[in-house]
Amino acid sequence: MIERNDSSLRDKRWRARFVLSGMLIGIVANVLPAVIGIEAREIPQLWHFSPNTNFTADLTFAPARAGFNLADVSSKQELDALSEGTKGLVWLGQCEGVTPRFESVVSAVIDHPKTFGFYLVDDPDPSGRWRSRCKASDLRAESDWIHNRRSDAVTFVALMNVGTSATPQFSSEYRPEASHIDLFGIAPYPCRTEWSQCDYEMIDRYVAAIKTAGISVDRVVPTFQTFGGGEWQTDSGGKYRLPTFSEMESMLERWQRFVPNPVFDYAFSWGPQRADQSLASSLELQRVFMRHNRQSRRSESYHP
Repeated sequence: MIERNDSSLRDKRWRARFVLSGMLIGIVANVLPAVIGIEAREIPQLWHFSPNTNFTADLTFAPARAGFNLADVSSKQELDALSEGTKGLVWLGQCEGVTPRFESVVSAVIDHPKTFGFYLVDDPDPSGRWRSRCKASDLRAESDWIHNRRSDAVTFVALMNVGTSATPQFSSEYRPEASHIDLFGIAPYPCRTEWSQCDYEMIDRYVAAIKTAGISVDRVVPTFQTFGGGEWQTDSGGKYRLPTFSEMESMLERWQRFVPNPVFDYAFSWGPQRADQSLASSLELQRVFMRHNRQSRRSESYHP
């Protein structure tokens, strides 16, 4: 794998993208607390993302009712529909490098004021064993093309665990120096039918594994389990189950220990995908996230 020799400089540039808007958002920090009853500190809320079936027929952003402010979008029309204070993470899902199709999709939305960034791919397979091989060089080309046209646009992938839930492993091929990707999602889903209690230590194992792969925690997007039932199968012989109110709180607290200041966090999933229960249908979990999403605050000043 060929690495650029200016990776430290690029890392500084990546962090610098977030400073200016972080300063602007900091001004608002003195106003929001009076409205939602939280103490003023340096930077207001994080960005909060919960993908799948985000829009109603009239293009209302449904997850807003649980305090989410980062939308799963795939068109300019959806970006246009977002209200003030909400942005969009544009789904691409290609991992083919800079093709005409890639250029067409990205060019249509990259200059939109509501574009937060681009979700390049979900579960990229570095080996081609489970799905088409996703090469780090293709992701690097995509990420560079985006950054060269808009330096503050975030590039994101949700990484595949190529190990197991007991011994997770992530490919070092996708580390920032090789892929030029900004942020990486890791998704331990600890609540399962085969266990009497959620295995919160799974979060610890995933965080340790991502560090071993050469990705620092300041680039990690915590991913929370907000689904259960349906056709999903676990690697430990059972099915996932929807966490309870208290289990979700414990999950959020556990993540807070390891990644206290992510650029955004990720609740999977808002809408169902495989006849499962999800956040959209659970008022109990929506209450947990309403509080979490409104009270979460950054303690440092890089912010998209």
